[in-house]
Amino acid sequence: MKTFARNALALILGIAIGGGVNMALVLLGPKLIAPPPGADMSTAAGLAAAMPMLEPKHFLMPFLAHALGTLAGALVGALLAVSHRRVIAYVIGVAYLCGGIAASTMIPAPTWFIALDLVVAYIPMAWLGLTLANRIKPGVA
Repeated sequence: MKTFARNALALILGIAIGGGVNMALVLLGPKLIAPPPGADMSTAAGLAAAMPMLEPKHFLMPFLAHALGTLAGALVGALLAVSHRRVIAYVIGVAYLCGGIAASTMIPAPTWFIALDLVVAYIPMAWLGLTLANRIKPGVA
């Protein structure tokens, strides 16, 4: 398989696996940290109405979903890449950052959460995924 095709596959799989991790944590969140009584978190309107009732603990799982999804995606992408592993890891991080920016405009959330999420959950996690990949599988540029 050509280098370009393998790198493209690494990028696609990194994004897909990161998205799977993200979704799994988002779905697990309400089971671990119950939403406030009467809150309907299943629709955008319900989420907007519930936002004033949410405590900081309710934002833990969404943050972890974004951070660990990006970490997993960048790690997988970098491990599977034949070359340009740094570019692939950071493209995955930027792709998820763009999704986070879009979500922050569509889903109401406190400013502190949006700032924390956008600054910590994406590019730093892509860097961490790349760093872990380089330790697991050294030698690929």
